[in-house]
Amino acid sequence: MIKEQINVLINLAASDQSIGEKEAKTIHMIGKANGLSKEEVDVLMKNPKPIGNLSGLTEDQKFENLYHLIQLMKSDGQVFKSEIHFCEHIAEKLGYKKQVVAELSSKIYSDPTITADRKSMMARAHKFLVK
Repeated sequence: MIKEQINVLINLAASDQSIGEKEAKTIHMIGKANGLSKEEVDVLMKNPKPIGNLSGLTEDQKFENLYHLIQLMKSDGQVFKSEIHFCEHIAEKLGYKKQVVAELSSKIYSDPTITADRKSMMARAHKFLVK
C-alpha cells in the first residue's frame, strides 16, 4: 500500500517535468516514515507507474494520501498549476470533490515537522467526500 502512495507522490513531483531536490527529500522522508529504505524509494522514483484504482482505500488511507500529496505539492516552495490540477485529479480518484485541495492547502505545511490538527482537517476533508 505504501508503495502505491509513494508512486502517487512521485507522479505529482514529476508533473512539472522534474523532481526537485526538496520534493525528492520529502518523498524519501515519507517513505522512511512508512518503513521503506532510501534504495526502495529510489527504485520507485526511477520507474514511476501509472496511478491505479484508489477507490478501495479506507477513509483514513484516502485522507493520508491526500495529506501527503498536498504536503509534497508545497515542499519546494513553488506551486504550479499543473501540480494543483494533478492534486485535484487525484483527490477525485480518492472520492473527494476537487475543492478539497484548496480547503486543505491553507492548513497543510510543506515542512513535515509542522503538523496541523489532523483530526479537524480530516473532518473538513470528509465534507468533500462524494456520496
